[in-house]
Amino acid sequence: MTATIGAALDWWARTKGDTDAVVFSESSLTYRDLRDWSSRVARLLVEERGVAEGDRVGVLGPNSLEWPVASLGVLKSGAVLVPLNSRYKPAELRKIADDAGISVVIAAPGFEQLAEDTAAIGEEFTVISYAELDGLRSGGADDFRVDREPDEPTTVLFTSGSTGLSKGVILTNRTLLSIVLENTLTEEGFRPGTTTLLVLPLAFTPGLVYGLLITTVLGGTLIVEPELNPSNAVTLLEKHAVKAIFGVPLIFEAISRAPEFVDADLSSLKTAIVGGAAVPGQLLKRWADKGVLLRQIYGMTEAGGVATATIRDEALEFPDRCGTGSIFTEVKVFTPEGEPAAPGEQGELVVRGPGVTPGYWNDPESTSQAIRDGWLHSGDLGVSDPEGRVQFVDRLKDLIISGGINISPVELEIAIGAIDGVAEVSVIAAHDDRFGETPAAIVTVSKDLDADTIVAHCEKVLADFKVPRYVVIRQDPLPRLPSGKIAKTMIRDEYKDVDTRFSKVR
Repeated sequence: MTATIGAALDWWARTKGDTDAVVFSESSLTYRDLRDWSSRVARLLVEERGVAEGDRVGVLGPNSLEWPVASLGVLKSGAVLVPLNSRYKPAELRKIADDAGISVVIAAPGFEQLAEDTAAIGEEFTVISYAELDGLRSGGADDFRVDREPDEPTTVLFTSGSTGLSKGVILTNRTLLSIVLENTLTEEGFRPGTTTLLVLPLAFTPGLVYGLLITTVLGGTLIVEPELNPSNAVTLLEKHAVKAIFGVPLIFEAISRAPEFVDADLSSLKTAIVGGAAVPGQLLKRWADKGVLLRQIYGMTEAGGVATATIRDEALEFPDRCGTGSIFTEVKVFTPEGEPAAPGEQGELVVRGPGVTPGYWNDPESTSQAIRDGWLHSGDLGVSDPEGRVQFVDRLKDLIISGGINISPVELEIAIGAIDGVAEVSVIAAHDDRFGETPAAIVTVSKDLDADTIVAHCEKVLADFKVPRYVVIRQDPLPRLPSGKIAKTMIRDEYKDVDTRFSKVR
């Protein structure tokens, strides 16, 4: 079986070995460098650390030159790659480690202790530092790899769910290569040799799939930024004649506000896709005035990231639509009875296609709930027009999407509910000019308790982007349904203007 990411990397190393594969800050790796170094990492895992085919190996750290090497090394070892969010705390990482059954974590400098602390509060796993990887950078040519069968898991991406429990989305060689194929067959798509600018984390679906993996298969060059620096992003777009960029609206907004944007030559950009939140019309126009049409997408990790995108010719005419699907991927609106909804009728957005996950890791119940009769049920509310263009309306799931990152209210409610003096809590989405949404905690207390105490506790147990920016303290009980469940709809209605009535607490 040779239809793998590793096989593609080997091909480009043999045919265009001196071409840059990854550029990070002032450093770069050619395709030959990337193949040889990642092969040595794979050998280390298999021959020295006893990693067997199918074992789960995590990679923990922010964007760096080593991150692609480590991740491709994991794939080439025959193990299953589990990207880890470097902003998580030990308890959050522990949940993922337990769900995935991680045996090894490769940790960046400054994150080894985080990995060790995570290992100490549960089942032990081995921690390998980037220092060991750096020692393998030089050496002779090496094409070591263990190829897995097409439908065996190669990557598990953990994403927040409406239940508050992380779920591992399985990607296989077949699904990954299907995503690559589908993204190269249209005029707006990626092309062999494309240069892509990545200002998002490599550890998330866009960074891993649309950044590293698609670039590797297509023999392109991936320009990786440590973090978003709008002025630097504009400079890189021009310097490298970047052809593809993607991200949430706030990224395109920030770049367009950089002083350098006004006079920048962005004529090289052919693929610019945006999603994760509503796209303001003025933002579309600002980029269109530079000759770049931002294409709105709808997607999710379970659908490979992007299920549908507006075609370029309709980007300005239908700014709130997300296209009609892709060449092989269908996106429909279903009624609660499971029938196709009529044009203009709201219903659940469903997806089917070759890039859809075969299921959740070690979770057949969630898999059977999400994938029914061949359709992936998104939990999102949408509507289509007579031509089949879909429009996202709202979430049936109870997720908060902040800057394109999913935040589970249930996870925050569990954390806040553990504080002494909290009688009950409901976490809802509050409007945020920068991130689109941000968490707001509505808390009923049984004794004196202030917002600072709640925030301080959350900062200890949750990643910073999950910590609520609004905390409303009340003595009255939260409204409930006849069933006894907290009435979230009533709470959202009561606090729909929480961002204007209350001050941010952080």
